[in-house]
Amino acid sequence: MGVSDDFDSVFKEMLDSNVCTNNSSLYVWSASFFELKGRLHDALTIYQLGICRNTEPIEWLKKARTLFLSRISEIQNAASTQKVDDKESKNLEDNGINPWGTSTMDSLLKKIYPLIMKFDGYRSSTKPYTGKVALSTLKNSSRNKVLEIGGMKYHIKGCAGQGGFAQVYKANVDSDPDNVVALKIQKPAFPWEFYVYRLLDKRILDRERSSYGFAHRIHVYSDCSILICDYLANGTLQDVINSYVVIGKSMEEVLCIYYTIEMLHMVETLHGVGLIHGDFKPDNLLIRYARGDLTEDGFLSRSGPWCDQGLCLVDWGRGIDLHLFPDHTLFKGDCKTSGFRCIEMLEDKPWKFQVDAYGLCAVVHMMLHNCYMEVVKKEQSDGSYMYLPKLPFKRYWNIELWKTFFTKMLNQYPHDDDRSLLQDLKKSFQDYLSSNPQLIKKLKELLSKQRASLCSA
Repeated sequence: MGVSDDFDSVFKEMLDSNVCTNNSSLYVWSASFFELKGRLHDALTIYQLGICRNTEPIEWLKKARTLFLSRISEIQNAASTQKVDDKESKNLEDNGINPWGTSTMDSLLKKIYPLIMKFDGYRSSTKPYTGKVALSTLKNSSRNKVLEIGGMKYHIKGCAGQGGFAQVYKANVDSDPDNVVALKIQKPAFPWEFYVYRLLDKRILDRERSSYGFAHRIHVYSDCSILICDYLANGTLQDVINSYVVIGKSMEEVLCIYYTIEMLHMVETLHGVGLIHGDFKPDNLLIRYARGDLTEDGFLSRSGPWCDQGLCLVDWGRGIDLHLFPDHTLFKGDCKTSGFRCIEMLEDKPWKFQVDAYGLCAVVHMMLHNCYMEVVKKEQSDGSYMYLPKLPFKRYWNIELWKTFFTKMLNQYPHDDDRSLLQDLKKSFQDYLSSNPQLIKKLKELLSKQRASLCSA
């Protein structure tokens, strides 16, 4: 870990390879390393993971966790869930708070607990999961195993994705091939994502709701949680980008513009209801396809078949509910996701909507260039600085369109309300596509080709 920038992957690989996973030393030293790097929430998660697995010697691990909690007790006290007075509110505005920090998350979960208990689909138990199939066995071989959860049987068809502390599986409900869901199993239990999904149900209009994923229910146990969500089988935007990479080409500009419009609209809608995604990247953007054939009509109004065509933003574990914080609160946490850390994070400055704005820029850059975005700081004639992507725009692109987009998204991004900026940028891309009927026709052909290629694969 000490010699790798991507130390998350080192720890994950040790877990996946079953290296010392029953030995407390793996969890004590790994948690200590994460703590040293300022990753307090992840450090606590690692301690709890080791305790859930009853590693040996367990008393040493429990003592190490107790000492860890005592070290951050002052932070926990500072993040009390009591009503924030004017002085404390000003401090949050000026200095920022880590929305993903251990103390913050613990405080927020305590605060929302009475509410989340009333949400439709919330199931909790003080006991550990005791199904016939041990969850730990799914990592090595999950296919065709059956999980019994809440009186229903889920037939696992395969692994759909995994991270350091959670795995996602594709499953059929009660052997029905037409009833397919995604099971997200997380250790230790983490009901926050379910809470955010229910906020989306309440705050997003019905005609927009399909762009943000659905959660049916969550089962919370003492040792884990199982979130049951819709499963979309069309792949991710990362898959689309990769389909061009493997043939040595870049995505056509008209398709890049279309997905840029979609993402600008999604972020505008999301921020408008007081929510921040916090982990905006192509892996978390699922592809949606129209039920019928696309037509030239309805593109601008997002009506007809275009209503079902687009993207679906999922994985809300880092979602931020702005309604839980005082007005004008700024944040100062670091997402630690390589390639998607906004400029404010890199420079240790407060941020708010910038985390999603930068993620959106990074995705657009990947579509255009097939690589992660590297930003350079350029001095201007008046002595100020401007941030722009290092790679130049290709001469046959609409250079002014893209230059305006990156300039506005990466520089002096508004802290309080970014909807006007997002609307203006979206309109500039829409106006360009609408100026030439041949561009809409080409877009339809590319989307049809993409569907035939990726869905058959």
